[in-house]
Amino acid sequence: MREVAAHAGVSVATVSNVLNQPDIVAQRTRDRVNASIRELGFVRNESARQLRAGRSRTIGLVVLDVANPFFTDLARGVEDEANKAGLAVILCNSDDQERKEKQYLELLEEHRVQGVLITPVVGAGPRLERLQRRGTTVVLVDSRSPLRGQCSVAVDDVLGGDLAISHLLRTGHERIVYISGPPGIRQVADRREGALRALARVGRSPDSLPVIEAGALNVAAGQKAGGEIAALPPAARPTAVFCANDLIALGVLQEMTRNKIRVPEDISIIGYDDIEFAAAAAVPLTSVRQPRQQLGHTAARMLLEESAAADGDHQHRQVIFEPELVVRQSVAPPPGN
Repeated sequence: MREVAAHAGVSVATVSNVLNQPDIVAQRTRDRVNASIRELGFVRNESARQLRAGRSRTIGLVVLDVANPFFTDLARGVEDEANKAGLAVILCNSDDQERKEKQYLELLEEHRVQGVLITPVVGAGPRLERLQRRGTTVVLVDSRSPLRGQCSVAVDDVLGGDLAISHLLRTGHERIVYISGPPGIRQVADRREGALRALARVGRSPDSLPVIEAGALNVAAGQKAGGEIAALPPAARPTAVFCANDLIALGVLQEMTRNKIRVPEDISIIGYDDIEFAAAAAVPLTSVRQPRQQLGHTAARMLLEESAAADGDHQHRQVIFEPELVVRQSVAPPPGN
């Protein structure tokens, strides 16, 4: 900055104002300083500036699986809001692993981020509380704060599971299977709870909804579960499958096609999330839509509001969005109806 000031014939303070508060500097002086910056190739030391200010112009976003298009769309919503506020987003992928999540939270705290948006792994509560006590704002995304100790943005996944099974029941299906992701993930458990609620309304017991536990929420897990279903004799095979997310549903669809089991004539499939690939599948998937980008927008705005609030002036909020069923070609009445 001293070199820029000498080159432009101004003080170091004027260079600082051009970089940080340009509106208070006369236009001719600003132009002269900016010309010197370009000619000298000056790039400000943002790390040093942030160290003086006490926090950075970044926020952290920690998601369970960056390969899942649901989180890609969510991140886009976060990035849109951060960009409007002049902030950058550091995207971290925990892979639903406690060790990785802990490492990323420590790294983000070291970088003095303004706050952390996170879809936490099971048992993350104490880590997030410690982060808050040390002054970092935390907002839960696609998750709920059990003690209401953080702001949170989530979707009513119990309602989503209810919508899916209710649609299958109205279509005439009785032999329905739920293909679950890892059962420790709250969203997966809530979707099953909603499915059981729909069955209870028509007098059916929880035993009437067998569960295939997929080891992950991805296409490969769906292919494996689909293979188990395809191996059953036609008389023992379910007539409909409700999948914990669209990636699993796409894997099941692929496996049905490979085994020449027709969708929806022989078996119906419902997914969850309504990612872009759901509508573009060989058989467009019926799916429960989540407002993915809206989740990201809302969570980022809540983080910025809390970060800017004076101590004691902020009230934590829990925002719950309602999902909606999007009906496409992957569901039809069961064979023989």
